[in-house]
Amino acid sequence: MPTETYVRLLCPECGKQWEASPRDLPEHNRTFNCPNCHATRRTAEFTRTEHDLETLKQLG
Repeated sequence: MPTETYVRLLCPECGKQWEASPRDLPEHNRTFNCPNCHATRRTAEFTRTEHDLETLKQLG
């Protein structure tokens, strides 16, 4: 049974933390909006760690 891969996200403006499947997110260099405060930044700026960013780049 395959394991679900996820990316951990953190909004740099409001501090909301959540997880999402890389397939459900825009590419790392595309615009993304926080679902909590609607801050708009590149998706890469919401990833919590370098590992999360690399996962997004590989599987997104």
